Amino acid sequence: MPLVLLVGGVRSGKSRLAAELVSREEAPVVAIVTAEARDDEMGARIARHRADRPGSWTTVEEPLELSEVLLAAPDDAAVLLDCLTLWVSNLIELELADEEIETRARTAAELAAKRSPLVVAVTNEVGSGVIPESALGRRFSDLLGSVNAIWAQAAERTALVVAGKVLPLQGADVLRDA
Repeated sequence: MPLVLLVGGVRSGKSRLAAELVSREEAPVVAIVTAEARDDEMGARIARHRADRPGSWTTVEEPLELSEVLLAAPDDAAVLLDCLTLWVSNLIELELADEEIETRARTAAELAAKRSPLVVAVTNEVGSGVIPESALGRRFSDLLGSVNAIWAQAAERTALVVAGKVLPLQGADVLRDA
Protein backbone atom coordinates (compact mmCIF):
# COMPACT_ATOMS: atom_id res chain seq x y z
CA MET A 1 0.00 0.00 0.00
CA PRO A 2 2.56 2.60 -1.09
CA LEU A 3 0.34 5.68 -1.61
CA VAL A 4 -3.04 6.45 -0.05
CA LEU A 5 -4.85 9.71 -0.85
CA LEU A 6 -7.43 11.00 1.64
CA VAL A 7 -9.77 13.64 0.24
CA GLY A 8 -12.44 15.50 2.19
CA GLY A 9 -13.73 18.74 3.60
CA VAL A 10 -12.32 20.84 6.40
CA ARG A 11 -12.48 19.07 9.79
CA SER A 12 -13.71 15.85 8.15
CA GLY A 13 -11.18 13.64 9.95
CA LYS A 14 -8.61 13.28 7.16
CA SER A 15 -5.57 14.20 9.24
CA ARG A 16 -6.62 11.98 12.13
CA LEU A 17 -7.13 9.01 9.79
CA ALA A 18 -3.83 9.69 8.02
CA ALA A 19 -1.99 9.68 11.35
CA GLU A 20 -3.72 6.45 12.34
CA LEU A 21 -2.74 4.76 9.08
CA VAL A 22 0.96 5.68 9.26
CA SER A 23 1.01 4.73 12.95
CA ARG A 24 0.04 1.19 11.98
CA GLU A 25 3.26 0.82 10.01
CA GLU A 26 6.20 -0.80 11.75
CA ALA A 27 8.42 2.01 10.57
CA PRO A 28 9.62 5.43 11.60
CA VAL A 29 7.30 8.22 10.47
CA VAL A 30 8.09 11.48 8.71
CA ALA A 31 5.30 14.07 8.75
CA ILE A 32 5.62 16.58 5.92
CA VAL A 33 3.48 19.63 6.61
CA THR A 34 2.84 22.49 4.21
CA ALA A 35 1.04 24.98 6.46
CA GLU A 36 2.56 28.25 7.54
CA ALA A 37 1.37 30.23 10.57
CA ARG A 38 0.44 33.50 8.89
CA ASP A 39 -2.13 34.46 11.52
CA ASP A 40 -3.06 33.48 15.06
CA GLU A 41 -5.83 31.10 14.05
CA MET A 42 -3.56 29.17 11.67
CA GLY A 43 -0.86 29.16 14.32
CA ALA A 44 -3.32 27.54 16.74
CA ARG A 45 -4.28 24.90 14.13
CA ILE A 46 -0.62 24.09 13.51
CA ALA A 47 0.02 23.86 17.26
CA ARG A 48 -2.90 21.39 17.66
CA HIS A 49 -1.55 19.21 14.85
CA ARG A 50 1.97 19.29 16.34
CA ALA A 51 0.64 18.31 19.76
CA ASP A 52 -1.30 15.40 18.26
CA ARG A 53 1.79 13.90 16.60
CA PRO A 54 3.84 11.37 18.56
CA GLY A 55 7.19 12.72 19.74
CA SER A 56 8.99 9.91 17.90
CA TRP A 57 7.89 11.24 14.51
CA THR A 58 10.12 13.51 12.47
CA THR A 59 8.29 16.63 11.29
CA VAL A 60 9.43 18.51 8.22
CA GLU A 61 7.72 21.85 7.67
CA GLU A 62 8.03 22.54 3.95
CA PRO A 63 5.46 24.72 2.20
CA LEU A 64 6.84 24.37 -1.35
CA GLU A 65 9.36 21.65 -2.19
CA LEU A 66 7.48 18.36 -1.79
CA SER A 67 9.65 16.39 -4.20
CA GLU A 68 12.84 17.34 -2.41
CA VAL A 69 11.43 16.41 0.99
CA LEU A 70 10.10 13.09 -0.32
CA LEU A 71 13.52 12.31 -1.79
CA ALA A 72 15.23 13.24 1.48
CA ALA A 73 12.95 11.11 3.69
CA PRO A 74 14.64 7.92 4.92
CA ASP A 75 13.84 4.94 2.70
CA ASP A 76 12.41 2.98 5.63
CA ALA A 77 10.09 5.76 6.85
CA ALA A 78 6.33 5.95 6.41
CA VAL A 79 5.30 9.43 5.30
CA LEU A 80 2.29 11.55 6.21
CA LEU A 81 1.84 14.53 3.86
CA ASP A 82 -0.55 17.16 5.23
CA CYS A 83 -1.68 18.83 3.02
CA LEU A 84 -1.82 19.26 -0.74
CA THR A 85 -4.43 22.00 -0.41
CA LEU A 86 -2.09 24.45 1.30
CA TRP A 87 0.78 23.35 -0.93
CA VAL A 88 -1.21 24.38 -4.03
CA SER A 89 -2.13 27.68 -2.38
CA ASN A 90 1.53 28.33 -1.56
CA LEU A 91 2.58 27.63 -5.15
CA ILE A 92 -0.13 29.93 -6.52
CA GLU A 93 1.27 32.69 -4.29
CA LEU A 94 4.61 32.24 -6.06
CA GLU A 95 2.74 33.13 -9.25
CA LEU A 96 3.64 29.82 -10.90
CA ALA A 97 1.69 28.84 -14.00
CA ASP A 98 -0.93 26.12 -13.59
CA GLU A 99 1.09 23.83 -15.86
CA GLU A 100 4.16 24.22 -13.61
CA ILE A 101 2.12 23.39 -10.51
CA GLU A 102 0.61 20.34 -12.22
CA THR A 103 4.09 19.20 -13.27
CA ARG A 104 5.33 19.56 -9.69
CA ALA A 105 2.27 17.64 -8.49
CA ARG A 106 2.88 14.83 -10.99
CA THR A 107 6.56 14.55 -10.00
CA ALA A 108 5.81 14.51 -6.27
CA ALA A 109 2.94 12.02 -6.67
CA GLU A 110 5.15 9.68 -8.69
CA LEU A 111 7.88 9.88 -6.04
CA ALA A 112 5.34 9.20 -3.29
CA ALA A 113 3.87 6.22 -5.14
CA LYS A 114 7.32 4.63 -5.56
CA ARG A 115 8.12 4.77 -1.85
CA SER A 116 7.78 1.87 0.51
CA PRO A 117 6.53 1.83 3.23
CA LEU A 118 3.28 3.73 3.20
CA VAL A 119 2.73 7.35 2.17
CA VAL A 120 -0.59 8.96 3.13
CA ALA A 121 -1.39 12.30 1.50
CA VAL A 122 -4.21 14.57 2.73
CA THR A 123 -6.10 17.08 0.60
CA ASN A 124 -9.35 19.02 0.63
CA GLU A 125 -12.24 18.58 -1.75
CA VAL A 126 -13.24 22.11 -2.72
CA GLY A 127 -15.11 21.32 -5.92
CA SER A 128 -18.36 20.30 -4.23
CA GLY A 129 -19.26 23.78 -3.00
CA VAL A 130 -20.28 26.98 -4.66
CA ILE A 131 -18.29 28.31 -7.59
CA PRO A 132 -15.97 30.98 -6.17
CA GLU A 133 -16.83 34.55 -7.06
CA SER A 134 -13.27 35.69 -7.79
CA ALA A 135 -10.99 34.62 -10.63
CA LEU A 136 -8.33 33.65 -8.08
CA GLY A 137 -10.83 31.52 -6.15
CA ARG A 138 -11.94 29.77 -9.35
CA ARG A 139 -8.32 29.19 -10.37
CA PHE A 140 -7.51 27.69 -6.96
CA SER A 141 -10.57 25.42 -7.01
CA ASP A 142 -9.87 24.23 -10.57
CA LEU A 143 -6.17 23.75 -9.95
CA LEU A 144 -6.65 21.86 -6.69
CA GLY A 145 -9.13 19.60 -8.48
CA SER A 146 -6.47 18.87 -11.11
CA VAL A 147 -3.78 18.25 -8.48
CA ASN A 148 -6.11 15.95 -6.54
CA ALA A 149 -6.81 13.99 -9.73
CA ILE A 150 -3.07 13.68 -10.43
CA TRP A 151 -2.46 12.30 -6.93
CA ALA A 152 -5.50 9.98 -7.13
CA GLN A 153 -4.15 8.59 -10.41
CA ALA A 154 -0.82 7.80 -8.74
CA ALA A 155 -2.41 6.42 -5.56
CA GLU A 156 -3.05 2.76 -4.96
CA ARG A 157 -5.96 3.68 -2.70
CA THR A 158 -8.12 6.80 -2.53
CA ALA A 159 -10.87 7.55 -0.02
CA LEU A 160 -13.28 10.37 0.68
CA VAL A 161 -13.50 11.25 4.37
CA VAL A 162 -16.81 12.81 5.41
CA ALA A 163 -17.80 13.49 9.03
CA GLY A 164 -15.11 11.09 10.22
CA LYS A 165 -16.37 8.27 8.00
CA VAL A 166 -14.39 6.72 5.18
CA LEU A 167 -15.95 6.23 1.75
CA PRO A 168 -13.69 4.12 -0.48
CA LEU A 169 -13.20 5.59 -3.94
CA GLN A 170 -10.42 3.42 -5.32
CA GLY A 171 -8.93 0.27 -3.84
CA ALA A 172 -9.68 1.53 -0.34
CA ASP A 173 -10.69 -1.84 1.12
CA VAL A 174 -7.78 -1.71 3.56
CA LEU A 175 -9.27 1.49 5.03
CA ARG A 176 -12.54 -0.18 6.13
CA ASP A 177 -11.14 -1.04 9.56
CA ALA A 178 -10.06 2.56 10.15
